[in-house]
Amino acid sequence: MEPGHWPSEHSDALCDYFLKGMSYAAIATGINARFGTAYTRNAVAGRAKRLGLVALARMTSPPIVPSLPGEACLPSPRRPALPSLNPPPKSAMKPAARVKLRCVGVQPRLIPLLELARGDCRYPYGGDKDGKEITFCGHPRQPGSSYCAPHAGLTRPSGVASARVVGPVVLRLVSAG
Repeated sequence: MEPGHWPSEHSDALCDYFLKGMSYAAIATGINARFGTAYTRNAVAGRAKRLGLVALARMTSPPIVPSLPGEACLPSPRRPALPSLNPPPKSAMKPAARVKLRCVGVQPRLIPLLELARGDCRYPYGGDKDGKEITFCGHPRQPGSSYCAPHAGLTRPSGVASARVVGPVVLRLVSAG
């Protein structure tokens, strides 16, 4: 696969081949033979679209069933064009601003994983992006949950009971012999 940047010679060759009426597959073959590249038909089609080269009319194939002698070959009826759809507003095309999520009403204790006690909230904060280790809320957690009351509301819809039963697990040692 070729990188996303096309050298200007390759783009010029694409324009020349396109103006000669060659198909995208033939253009890819011609550019690959000329420059020793490995562009695919889809890569050529994508680059042509980005350059603003658009095929004026869609090519149609001949009918599968040949016409009988003396019978006129009728062209197939064209599909009606789709009505022009309203484009989305320009504000919808702009990337949304990043929002830093936070939990209202909870001041996390920011406890490292190794210092978490059995009943501490395990809602994560921080991360490894800035070289920081992941820390956790650390407030007392709700029965049947891994989170404190405010964080439990963030992780599942209100009113939904936990499907797991939380309680002691009994293990039995069995000797192999």
